[in-house]
Amino acid sequence: MKQINLREAKATLSAILDDVEHGEVTTITRHGKAVAMVIPFEQGKKLYPDRPNFIEYLMSGPGFPEGFEMDRNMSPSRDIDL
Repeated sequence: MKQINLREAKATLSAILDDVEHGEVTTITRHGKAVAMVIPFEQGKKLYPDRPNFIEYLMSGPGFPEGFEMDRNMSPSRDIDL
């Protein structure tokens, strides 16, 4: 497991994600104390299997009536004269 401080993590996020894609877990520290862990997505899904996806989460909140379905307008956008 790799350990990296926050400043370096900000500067090398792409490299951290590349490593995580290859299965390496990275711990991010702030002032020498571990505050976060970057793990492969599939590992995270195993740890939190019952978490809804973001859309399900938003639609479970107040303001969405029971059975609400979102219809998307697929027609082309209007023509603009420039």
